Amino acid sequence: MVMKETAILITYDREDDIKEAIALCDTAGYQIIKIIKQKFLNKSKYGLGEGKVEELKELVDSTKPHVIIFDEILKPSQNYNLASKLKTNILDREALILEIFERNATSAESKLQIKMAELRYEMSRAKEKVRLAKKGEQPGFMGIGKFEVDVYFNDIKNRMTSIKSKLVKAGKQRALHRQGRDRVGFKTISLAGYTSAGKTTLFNTLTGENREENPKLFTTLSTTTRKIRISEIDVLISDTVGFISNLPAYMIEAFKSTLEELTYTNTVILVIDISDPILELQKKLRSCMRALEELGVDYNKIIFALNKSDLITRDEILTKVETLGLKENKKCLSISATTGENLSKLKELLQVVLKNEPLIREKNEAPKREIKINHED
Repeated sequence: MVMKETAILITYDREDDIKEAIALCDTAGYQIIKIIKQKFLNKSKYGLGEGKVEELKELVDSTKPHVIIFDEILKPSQNYNLASKLKTNILDREALILEIFERNATSAESKLQIKMAELRYEMSRAKEKVRLAKKGEQPGFMGIGKFEVDVYFNDIKNRMTSIKSKLVKAGKQRALHRQGRDRVGFKTISLAGYTSAGKTTLFNTLTGENREENPKLFTTLSTTTRKIRISEIDVLISDTVGFISNLPAYMIEAFKSTLEELTYTNTVILVIDISDPILELQKKLRSCMRALEELGVDYNKIIFALNKSDLITRDEILTKVETLGLKENKKCLSISATTGENLSKLKELLQVVLKNEPLIREKNEAPKREIKINHED
């Protein structure tokens, strides 16, 4: 049995944040030996207050963790200051998610997408690393050695250019596939949702596939498409990568060649884990809607599938639907991908929607963004 690397987790003192941070650490393969909960993680020098950093140093000295995981996006200077003070590798939220992406990437395209995201992450921190290297200091995070500034930047840019050209080629191949589906007359459905909402379980139930279902985050990083028949309509259904809160725009951009299927599809089934506590549910829905808006998905194409309805009562579902502002939405229904509850109604809704939808629209005909949602956290 391989021993997990140990970690001290620093996160917000909110139940939903703690739960998600623990899930991220577990998915990345880290064993948490201590959780430090804080109300704020945005102090200028370390992200934490200096008094808390001193306490953390004592804890690090006594427990000797392999890594400290900081559940927020750190500035390069904050990361360096923490690493220098604690003499331990620091992973912020972005770096942790990138590690998970790298572990789960299986297809050639998803591996390219991860590498592009990693290079964008590195580029955003390049200036500080070069500054520290020129001062003769060794950055305590992904050190750049003794690269000169121009060599360092050019190296990153050249690698990004090379990967981008490969992703553009893959994108053109996808466009050809879409045109082929259009000629044949296939209409399309895409599954979207927060990571671990049950998209893959629903995909398996609708298609008869046996794709891996896993409670860990980001088990789906590449799009899988299968043909199904709904009434008299032949349909292609795709499972896509899950969303997560505080996912930087450059990460969404890196996966754009995969996620663009959501833009071109005839309808998007947004899978929501309705069994989540209401505050967590609201946060996750906001994150999904932001991501869909960023991708330019038309709100009118979205079906809200409230999954895992078998885990809570009918009254709880109705209360949550009203709180989420979906009570009057005629494309919202509770389902259970596990028990099959209301899946026949979902298919009936899909049949009605798809009959009224034209075939796939190419980019110059794509609808304008119409998603409207309260973005306040």
